[in-house]
Amino acid sequence: MEGVIANFRRGRKTVYTNQMIVEVDGVGDREKARGLVGKKILWISEGKNKKEFIGEIRGAHGNKGAVRVKFEKGMPGQAVGQKVEVVNK
Repeated sequence: MEGVIANFRRGRKTVYTNQMIVEVDGVGDREKARGLVGKKILWISEGKNKKEFIGEIRGAHGNKGAVRVKFEKGMPGQAVGQKVEVVNK
């Protein structure tokens, strides 16, 4: 499965750089999003030195199928809008 990073998880004055909101293809409601909890997300950075960022789906975000993903370390801003892959590790 694939998805797209929508944005950082954030509040009015706070941005959580190691947590992202991801819209997964084929998931259109909250119940399907809850079924993905515990699966891993993989994002590979672009450029000469490719780095792998691995995160875990922690829960649903909203009612339209988006999920909250917590990564091991902070994500760069270039990741917003790029594709990720859902893996079963």
